[in-house]
Amino acid sequence: MAAAAAVAGRVFAFRDARWAPDPVLEPGPAVRTPQPVPLVIDNGSFQTRAGWACPDPAVPAEPLLRFRSLAARSRGARGGAGAETQVGNDLGSPEPLRWLLRSPFDRNVPVQLELQELLLDHVFQRLGVASQGCVDHPVVLTEAVCNPLYSRQMMSELLFECYQVPKVSYGVDSLYSFYHNRRQNWPCSGLVISSGYQCTHILPVLEGRLDAKNCKRINLGGCQAAVYLQRLLQLKYPGHFAAITLSRMEEILHEHSYIAEDYIEGSTLTSEEKQERRQQQLRRLQELNARRREEKLQLDQERLDRLLYVQELLEDGQMDQFHKALVELNMDSAEELQSYINKLSLAIEQTKQKILQAEVNIEVDVVDSKPETPDLDPLGSEQSLEDVESINEFEPLFAEEQPEVEKPVAAVQPVFNLAEYHQLFLGTERIRAPEIVFQPSLIGEDQAGIAETMQYVLERYPKEQQAVLVQNVFLTGGNAMYPGLKARVQRELLEMRPFQSSFQVHLASSPILDAWYGARDWAVEYMTREEGWITRKDYEEKGGEYLKEHCASNVYVPIRLPKQAPRTTEALAPSRVLASSTGNPCEQA
Repeated sequence: MAAAAAVAGRVFAFRDARWAPDPVLEPGPAVRTPQPVPLVIDNGSFQTRAGWACPDPAVPAEPLLRFRSLAARSRGARGGAGAETQVGNDLGSPEPLRWLLRSPFDRNVPVQLELQELLLDHVFQRLGVASQGCVDHPVVLTEAVCNPLYSRQMMSELLFECYQVPKVSYGVDSLYSFYHNRRQNWPCSGLVISSGYQCTHILPVLEGRLDAKNCKRINLGGCQAAVYLQRLLQLKYPGHFAAITLSRMEEILHEHSYIAEDYIEGSTLTSEEKQERRQQQLRRLQELNARRREEKLQLDQERLDRLLYVQELLEDGQMDQFHKALVELNMDSAEELQSYINKLSLAIEQTKQKILQAEVNIEVDVVDSKPETPDLDPLGSEQSLEDVESINEFEPLFAEEQPEVEKPVAAVQPVFNLAEYHQLFLGTERIRAPEIVFQPSLIGEDQAGIAETMQYVLERYPKEQQAVLVQNVFLTGGNAMYPGLKARVQRELLEMRPFQSSFQVHLASSPILDAWYGARDWAVEYMTREEGWITRKDYEEKGGEYLKEHCASNVYVPIRLPKQAPRTTEALAPSRVLASSTGNPCEQA
């Protein structure tokens, strides 16, 4: 199965790459001396990334582990073998185990802590950290924006009670990415747009701190885009229903999809680009008709050779074979045979002349019949009015010529192209699937898109703060890898901002890995400080939901339970009477 992009006419084969199991790494001496360095884990709903935050250049400053946040537990064989649990890259390929895959996340919040424990076990084991007794390394862990207190409480309980970590720090992945990409001339305030696998967030940052009250979330991301693309192609190619898998759809999204700057028009073409597009269409049609002429010339030559062979039978006096051949050719006499020979010879000469003329002249003609016009729209099968008009301009070049031979000599069977049958031609699907983050209504979601949500967040601030926020609109997350996202956000801001107002849109240097890089930068800088670290003493005294805030963290909102007023004896008396009157009927009797 291959995917063909109609815009360039190129064919790309699905890789269907299998995940290689993660090796067991041996930590170097710089990781433990003079003190254990922090372990940075980007706990994403799509992928988990882990590595060391060590200033020593001998330790790689990049995530050593990268694997999908998935686990599968088989039921076990009937022979008595126990259930086998596979995590991340050990799965090999997700498709055979699609119905056994489990994720600890609900949207982007970890809720299944037993599965989260499997992921952490995999991280510690493959990084060479002994987790049987305790993990003596501090842990920097990413969490969701405005993470529920219950989720943080269960995560802290897992880390402190199960792994006995000395201290832990929680931060928001998109804020870590913002922290990593900061520059000297960047303002401390900005509007962070983080679009990931499950959710898209609009995060206002004022004076270097997250304004949690005005954060907004859109429950759409790469997962919904992959499912939407799968449905589109399964409806378009019902014969390949089982071959259109989610893994292949993710591959198409990652490598062949993009964000349209103007989704309604599809693309903004200048007059020169339109002229070049028409020239490409003309060349394609010329090649198609030249190929048809060659095929017809070869077929007519074979027919003529057959008729000349039958005429030689007449000249040699083999009358029985001659009459038998005439019956097979559906002819009645030698004169009719000679007439067909003359017509075919004339048609062959005309075809040769047209082939020679086409090499010098741009004229395109159809000899047998008008060819089926191929898909000329680079964005898909939906032809616009402009495309139809451009085809009509070429219509005089395709004068249909009626065949001169009245009786067909042999029926021509249509050629079945087996290669094209196993291809998926991608047109508008390349931009329709990623478009759902801007237009959730495409998949029936009653939500606002990125542009509407961004405008809603900005309108909650006075004009002075709005001008400050739009000076640093920062794009990060996996969906920021789509080509055209930055131009689309700039276009949306241009439409919503006042006339002649300025704004700047920045794209993360590495939208996928910058969250881990930012967490590592923070861990190296705050390694010896107390700010942002939750110790075991803090956990025991203040509870698992406790959070020490820092520049890339959530805002800590403690649980405030209402105080109950003391109950007086007068208020208790009626309740006692009521309790005695509603006692056991048998005892009252």
